[in-house]
Amino acid sequence: MSISKLPLSLRFYGVSPWELEVLYSLLNSLFLVEEDPQEQPDEDFTTLIDIVFPLAFNDAFFKWFGRDRWDKAKAILKEFKRRRGGGKALRVYIKFVGKPSIKFVLDIGDRSLFDSAMEKMDFVLELLPYHLDPQKIPKNVSEVTYHFDERTQRWNIDYGMPEDGI
Repeated sequence: MSISKLPLSLRFYGVSPWELEVLYSLLNSLFLVEEDPQEQPDEDFTTLIDIVFPLAFNDAFFKWFGRDRWDKAKAILKEFKRRRGGGKALRVYIKFVGKPSIKFVLDIGDRSLFDSAMEKMDFVLELLPYHLDPQKIPKNVSEVTYHFDERTQRWNIDYGMPEDGI
């Protein structure tokens, strides 16, 4: 009996074949990776990585995915940044499908802040019960987006509503 892998979306542009292979190999060990090369839509960034995990951002994900594998994924993305140098050369989207979906957007020019933001992503998990408290968030939130604020060096939250207002 074979167990089918969940589909993971991997959109990208400006990534070398070697870099893509390293990231693909890590993700393909657990997911059916659906690659989607993109044209460069944004002149400000030479590289885009957009990963959509088909699972919720929670403790169960990290237990299943594994801490070592997660640390390796972060290290790969930090290496992408290192190879591109300073400036806003790299934009990273990491999304976790859930209710609501959790999305991280990272496009910091400073490499040390980029690395710090990657490491601090884990701490958002501890804040989710507070951030997603039904008493504190708008009703019908479909997506929660986190942007890293360079000034405060923290992940800031934005609540996304469904377009039809439902």
